Parts: sequence; C-alpha cells; structure tokens
Amino acid sequence: MKLLLAAFFITFLLFSCNSSDKKISQIEIVKTQTDTIKTIEKPSIKITKALVLGKFDYKTDSTFTKVSVEHSAKTLYLNKEVYSAFLEMHKAAKTDSIELTILSGTRNFKEQKNIWERKWNKYSNLEPLERAKKILEYSSMPSTSRHHWGTDIDLNSLSNSYFSSGKGFKEYEWLTKNANDFGFHQVYTDINSLRTGYNLEKWHWSYMPLASKYLKFYNNRIVNDDINNFKGYEEAPKLRVINDYVNGISQKAKSYE
Repeated sequence: MKLLLAAFFITFLLFSCNSSDKKISQIEIVKTQTDTIKTIEKPSIKITKALVLGKFDYKTDSTFTKVSVEHSAKTLYLNKEVYSAFLEMHKAAKTDSIELTILSGTRNFKEQKNIWERKWNKYSNLEPLERAKKILEYSSMPSTSRHHWGTDIDLNSLSNSYFSSGKGFKEYEWLTKNANDFGFHQVYTDINSLRTGYNLEKWHWSYMPLASKYLKFYNNRIVNDDINNFKGYEEAPKLRVINDYVNGISQKAKSYE
C-alpha cells in the first residue's frame, strides 16, 4: 500500500511540474506574440508634401483630432500626439495654478492664404517686396507655415507685452521652465546673429518630437516652385523664405533630436 501511495505521489508531482511548465510556456508564447503584434501595429509617421504645404483636410485626417472647448478659445484641430502632449502639459500647469488656452492650432493652405492676402491688401501702399517683408514680421506665406503641420500652438495671447508682466509673465515663466519637458519649444525667440525670420513670438510653441521630422522632410522635398497660388508668392525666392523663415527657428529647437 505504501509503495502504491509513493508511486501516486511521484506521478502527481511530475504531472504538476509538467502542467506548470506548460502554463509558463504558454504565457511566454502569448507574451512573445503580443510583443510582436505591438511592434507590427505601432503607427508610423506619414509625412507628405501635401501635409507640409498645408494642402489637405485636417478635419477628416485620422491623425488629427478636434480640441476640446475646455482647452481652446475657438474650434480648432491638432495632431493627436500633439494634443495628447498638450493635455499632459495643461494638467501640470493647472497644478501650479497656470491656465493654458490654445488660441490657434492647425491652419491649412486656404486659411493661411486668407490671413496673408488680407494683410497683403492692408499694406497696398508698399511695393511688393516690402509688402511681403512687412507681413512676414509675424505671419507666414501659405505653404511655409508650421501651423500647417498640426504641431504648433499659440497660447493665451498674441501680444508679447502680455507676457511681460502680471499674469502673463507668470504663464510665460512657467512655459520657459517646463514646456520643454512635454516636447514643446518656443521656436521664435529674439532675432539675433543665429536666428533670422519672424519676430519674437512668446505665444508660439512647437511640439518638436514631430515638428523636427516635418522640417527635415520639408527641407529635403520642398523648393521655391512649390510656394505659389497666392498674392505675392513671386517674392518668396528673393526673401529666401525657406532658408530664413521656415528654418528661422531658435537654436535650441533647431538642435532638437
């Protein structure tokens, strides 16, 4: 009887060990399969000429999303990854009693053209080249704006003086100290020997993890002939718009990797 019980006990142990091994193996297989699936399904960045030139419909593009009225001053859209990063930054800012409101997000070619041509008509007393220079102090030519990409946002005010004192100063101080941690950089700092192009814009923040890739694509694929179909586009080559304006960003942003 004792021998039978001993044999049964040994058989039970062997069966249990084998079963446990099988479970472990199955878990490892599932984990391996899951990891493989995640790698395959990980979304890749799709960059096209149409996107960087602003000639697409961001309202129907699956990589863009509508921004909640809680975070914006009007109806606007952003790249989903950018909006997700902004939400994290917004949450952190709120913890420090700082409110961040997006005033402007994605703008397509048509929207940028409307802004440009409204100012073109406003400065009709100037010669074409001087007219374009005047507009380029703060506004981009259509097909050259970072706002086409869905990576750039204007925050809280469109006036530099707002950020120089009081509530605005505290907001800008918080952004300069913390925004980089969430991927956002102020691209239009003071103009100096190292930065050309647009004037200082304390409100303009760019999500560099994506924007840096779009800029690289732009420099590799876009030429002056791609900048057209709006009043004054002929001035683009004379003003070195791609070199001095599209690439006229802060050194910190330019060196982002």
